[in-house]
Amino acid sequence: MKNLTLMSCLLLSGWLTGATAADKNQPIYKDAKAPIENRVNDLVSKMTLEEKVSQLNQYTLGRNNNANNLGEEVKNLPATLGSVIYFDEDPELRNAAQKKAMEESRLGIPIIFGYDVIHGFRTVYPISLGQACSWNPALVEDACAVAAQESRMSGVDWTFSPMIDVARDGRWGRVAEGYGEDPYTNAAFSAASVRGYQGKNLADGKQVAACLKHYIGYGASEAGRDYVYTEISNQSLWDTYLPPYEAGVKAGAATLMSSFNDISGTPGSANHYIMTEILKNRWKHDGFIVSDWSAVPQLIEQGHAANRKEAARLAFNAGLEMDMMGHCYDKYMAELVKEGKISMAQVDDAVKRVLRLKFRLGLFDNPYTPVTTEKERFLLPQSLATAEKLAEETIVLLKNENNVLPLNTTKKPTIAVVGPLAKNRPELLGSWFGHGHAENVLPINEALNAEFAGKVNFIYADGCDFDGNDTAKFNEALSATQKADIILLCMGEKKSWSGENASRSIIELPAIQEQFIAEMKKAGKPMVLVLANGRPLGLSKVEPLCDAIVEMWQPGVPGGKPLAGVLSGRVNPSGKLSITFPRSTGQIPVYYNQRKSARPNSGKYQDIPSTPLYEFGHGLSYTTFNYGDIKLGKETIKRNEKIVVEVPVTNAGKRDGAEVVHWFISDPFCTITRPVKELKHFEKQLIKAGDTYVFRFEIDPMRDLSFVDSDGKRFLENGEYFVTVKDKKVKFTVED
Repeated sequence: MKNLTLMSCLLLSGWLTGATAADKNQPIYKDAKAPIENRVNDLVSKMTLEEKVSQLNQYTLGRNNNANNLGEEVKNLPATLGSVIYFDEDPELRNAAQKKAMEESRLGIPIIFGYDVIHGFRTVYPISLGQACSWNPALVEDACAVAAQESRMSGVDWTFSPMIDVARDGRWGRVAEGYGEDPYTNAAFSAASVRGYQGKNLADGKQVAACLKHYIGYGASEAGRDYVYTEISNQSLWDTYLPPYEAGVKAGAATLMSSFNDISGTPGSANHYIMTEILKNRWKHDGFIVSDWSAVPQLIEQGHAANRKEAARLAFNAGLEMDMMGHCYDKYMAELVKEGKISMAQVDDAVKRVLRLKFRLGLFDNPYTPVTTEKERFLLPQSLATAEKLAEETIVLLKNENNVLPLNTTKKPTIAVVGPLAKNRPELLGSWFGHGHAENVLPINEALNAEFAGKVNFIYADGCDFDGNDTAKFNEALSATQKADIILLCMGEKKSWSGENASRSIIELPAIQEQFIAEMKKAGKPMVLVLANGRPLGLSKVEPLCDAIVEMWQPGVPGGKPLAGVLSGRVNPSGKLSITFPRSTGQIPVYYNQRKSARPNSGKYQDIPSTPLYEFGHGLSYTTFNYGDIKLGKETIKRNEKIVVEVPVTNAGKRDGAEVVHWFISDPFCTITRPVKELKHFEKQLIKAGDTYVFRFEIDPMRDLSFVDSDGKRFLENGEYFVTVKDKKVKFTVED
């Protein structure tokens, strides 16, 4: 035994000595202990032009895979490829592709796997537009962390999210994917999402790289039509569209995605000013930009490039590092370098940006995803709890006449639940639902049965479809409502009606739904309208018919449970709109921070009020919040002096409730005219019945009072400023 032990020690000693010797010959880029920049530089120095170009391309893997073609899909991927969009959720398929990259390429450079994880991977939570109505960035950060965990454990390293396009036209389908009409709001949720996705260590196996999209101005698409031209002045670019991206970059966002839109004559995917001058030179972003799907060859359709080769040159020289499914870089970049139309220095810089992220993700040292079961990855109890809490806080109580809500169950009422969403599962997932499964969604009817068990008699009837002109079921539904004490109308949109390439010419409910609501009114019973949708809706025809209106958005897998909690009173609604609800489509665009009119009392619509139906920040509660006067620390401050403003808010009702306070700044006169008011701070706080909470906002003049010119330079003018909270307003002065 002693001899065997001695022999083992000698063998081990020899192995260690050999390993040490081998380590001395190991390239720096394979040394896990070496600084990342050293590893990046070492690897790039060893790469051929063709290997570099390959890193700047993204293909797809996993769509429509089956047992007969899995191997073929992997086989067809170049071993030196930079990235794939991974449509599957199986770590083993991902690992097979990664194995090819690690073992069949000369240098063993791992692939980065991306996917559109917009509002959840399998645990789907509410759409982003709804999330913003929670005014709870910390909760959104938690939800993004859930999405990151499920994604990374399923083989996805990189999410094409958050979408932070400021959007003010509800006809645009992608309004569902962002955080509404306000720059500051989008900026706050941009930073929160980045923190949630990326965490503190991208290499910990449960985080993913974030991608800010769509850079930039995509939400300004004319008439809400996808992919079309946008006319945006440089000043508007800086004061409206860039702030959310700057906030995301400051939060550490690893990547950005270029936009489809043509910005005042220069498409986003070939725009040197935004991609190089602003992002790289001014903001010092050291990550990379990926195009949107096939956006590089689309420069031809936009009239900017004559052919794919020219498109590759224009996009890359403008600062776009990775070509997503455009097949322009892989075909023409090496040729363009040899012709001197693209510099090798710029190629090296682009490749370094891509490799830098791969090192930060730990892919060189741990290229494979551990294989786990779905039960270990998805729908974990804490994940579902986060999704449910977020869905509760996104719900906005738009109307509640005569306090019809919460429902009074003391006499065991009969409630007729009607409409196309009453028993529906899949449409509650919303657009971009990742790998969400409809069977994991709790439908409204099942949630109501559980919430009100033994307290309410429910009668269910579909009544009508989402659209079309079939009224055959109207009578059945009307018969049910005539037997009821209260009518619950479950109406709204299909998930496919919002999202990419889902523009609509009108934002009212389809005619069949409006007709159905009017028909149910004949029963003469109180009516509660519940809406699940992906955009603001024009409700002027149905609003007068309903006693209460509840906006639940598209809640994801929690489905009807948060709604049931609001209807019962178990949940006191706290959501407030992050986007304005116009009276009708014809009122678009209407948003809270428009600039002043030359004739404030003229220029109104002749046929409808010019005010919105429900304004930005609107949202009711089951309790009453009384606002005191705003208190100023000083009435005059110096330009370099901060000031604290306070407002006491008292819960004067009998229920505990959370209130959101929005702080707006107004500059009545400025060299560059400004919006009538601008959101600069918000806070949400639970206030118990009878208690008072003092909300505070510390104003930093350069940060909160300054404006921006057409070159992005901030300036602060002396003079009067106003702070507004609800109907409270106070004036102060800034001087030298």
